[in-house]
Amino acid sequence: MVAKHSIPVTRMDKNEFRHIRGFSDDRMASKLLSMGVLPGSQIRIVRIAPLHGGYYVQINGLNIALRVNEAESIIVD
Repeated sequence: MVAKHSIPVTRMDKNEFRHIRGFSDDRMASKLLSMGVLPGSQIRIVRIAPLHGGYYVQINGLNIALRVNEAESIIVD
């Protein structure tokens, strides 16, 4: 099995499942943790808004809309 490299959510493909490894921005991490975005959680991109407008993701069954800068700060395996 080939190990996956850690990447930000913004580089994931639509409908691809990955696990959250951590965050690249401590300030943004605090906000995301309060929203229930936790390391170890499974994440999937449901929809990407046109013109780089945002991401609609599913995290452990919970649907969340994220701004681009929020999604960029989530690092996944």
